[in-house]
Amino acid sequence: MRKKYGVIVIGSGHAGCEAALACARMGVKTLLLTLNLDSIAYLACNPSIGGTAKGQLVSEIDALGGQMGIIADKTTLQLRMLNSSKGPAVRSLRAQVDKNRYHIEMKKVLENTKNLDIKQAEVSKILTNDGKVCGICTAQGAKYLCDCAIVCTGVYLKSKVIIGKYHANSGPNGFMPANKLTKSLITLGIPVKRFKTGTPVRIHGDTIDYSKLEVQHGDHVFPFSTMTKRQAKNVKDCYLTYTNLKTHEIILKNLDRSPLFNGTIKSTGPRYCPSIETKVVKFADKDRHQLFLEPEAGNTKEVYLQGLSTSLPIDLQEKMVHSIAGLENAHIMRDGYAIEYDCIDSLSLYPTLESKIVNGLYFAGQVNGTSGYEEAGAQGILAGINAALKLKNREPLILDRSNSYIGVLVDDLVTKGCDEPYRMMTSRAEYRLLLRQDNADQRLTEIGRNVGLVSDARHKLFREKMYTLSSMYEILDQKPDFSELKAFFIKMNESIPQSNMTYRAMLSRSNIGINDICSHFDILNSYPQNYKDIIETEVKYAGYIKIQRDEIEKARKIYDEVIPDDINYNNIKGLRIEAQCKLDAIRPHTLGQASRISGVNPADISVLSVYLKVLKSKKK
Repeated sequence: MRKKYGVIVIGSGHAGCEAALACARMGVKTLLLTLNLDSIAYLACNPSIGGTAKGQLVSEIDALGGQMGIIADKTTLQLRMLNSSKGPAVRSLRAQVDKNRYHIEMKKVLENTKNLDIKQAEVSKILTNDGKVCGICTAQGAKYLCDCAIVCTGVYLKSKVIIGKYHANSGPNGFMPANKLTKSLITLGIPVKRFKTGTPVRIHGDTIDYSKLEVQHGDHVFPFSTMTKRQAKNVKDCYLTYTNLKTHEIILKNLDRSPLFNGTIKSTGPRYCPSIETKVVKFADKDRHQLFLEPEAGNTKEVYLQGLSTSLPIDLQEKMVHSIAGLENAHIMRDGYAIEYDCIDSLSLYPTLESKIVNGLYFAGQVNGTSGYEEAGAQGILAGINAALKLKNREPLILDRSNSYIGVLVDDLVTKGCDEPYRMMTSRAEYRLLLRQDNADQRLTEIGRNVGLVSDARHKLFREKMYTLSSMYEILDQKPDFSELKAFFIKMNESIPQSNMTYRAMLSRSNIGINDICSHFDILNSYPQNYKDIIETEVKYAGYIKIQRDEIEKARKIYDEVIPDDINYNNIKGLRIEAQCKLDAIRPHTLGQASRISGVNPADISVLSVYLKVLKSKKK
């Protein structure tokens, strides 16, 4: 078989789905290869989409024309706004979703997408010709030709599940692993390393004593996608409980049986989502750790015990679970496990997520050393866009740290690399006040439209939103009757101003909210609440927003300078040897990216900046 495709996507997790859809929707004939059709968009770990900083990623995927937010909205069981009591820069949406329906709905979208073929097969080899991708071979004996390939293998490369002394060459949840592709990557010169992650037990809902747990209700908030026309309903509750000293004693007395502590597991695990064994040992002064009980789906009794990720033997898992309030008689349906897998060194990638070693070969998702569905989906859509643009001979899309969390994510990966599974957090984004979840479409939809991914329907909704916001601002720039203003300020216990002011100026007062103004003066009451929230944030934080935009503009004048691909760092006088080595290894795209490389100091950047100016002058 030698069927020819524009792009072949290897893997159908969250990165693979977004990559394949992006390519196909941009008019490129695409083949999506998956180890198992039943594992498409599978939620292998927690049954949720979004979370701190991850909610921003989902909204950015949506703004660019992706699918994750739409499917999450369609399958939501519970919706919550995290950090709602904190500033708008760190608020993030999180949805408990029906993991079974999520898979079904995403598979349905893929199957009905023009230009996209789906095939169940294991990829064993990536074919190249003169340093460029030209096709793939499957373990089943088929060969498919292509111009670009995107590797989205998740945690399946030579994956091994570990529970106590039990080891099995297996992917998540018993799915088969991809045992053959790693060798092909190494042969091509792709640097490979090994990471580890894990998952907790699933327990039968009918064996939980909910009277001993704290209920966690959902919030009445707006969904992820601008394409979702109705608010998601909260149809399930989550619950909160805690470990205790007895739980900790069980763990501490049996560390010799823990694969993490007896030397069985040698690979690096995630710092920000550690196992319960690691938490108990590392935070020995804590008497308890939070555990969340989350429904896996609407048609199952399985409940996910978030916070109790473990690879302990099953007898200890049972003792540990039964030591927890409300779970004394809980029946474990699926044991917790650790999983080791191969991934690549992300420093070998360009900011487009194309390999520096093999032309036309892209990588996206956990194979790049990240953790999480949202990080994977974000990389997938970017890799898909860039593969399609490459085939169309158009300039690639490089998102930067000032316009998106996706830009922060990718810049961290290709500039700093990762020695442990990478997780997105709001603290990683220096311009997070500008990169809010509520304005993702304002930042990225026109970019998605320009590359050819945002549909007419999505773009129409975006233009309508921008027109509505403009109309609302026009109303807010009007002034009320001064006597009404005085009455309002007295009502709000605010000092009365000497002269009249606009509604917008009133809103800038810290104790006055937009709903206070709308209610008292009977304005904007017919407009959507989420639009009012956007305006309130923009007005109240206008000073801080201006400072961040000024910082971006100042940095852009210096750091947007593009570095030629063929530059020889060894020829630059005044550049330290360490800087020469680091710059030559990473090959940064811009001066800004170069400045973020570990081992490259401000003096090196000054030398490089002068060199680039001289180089540009000579070319002129």
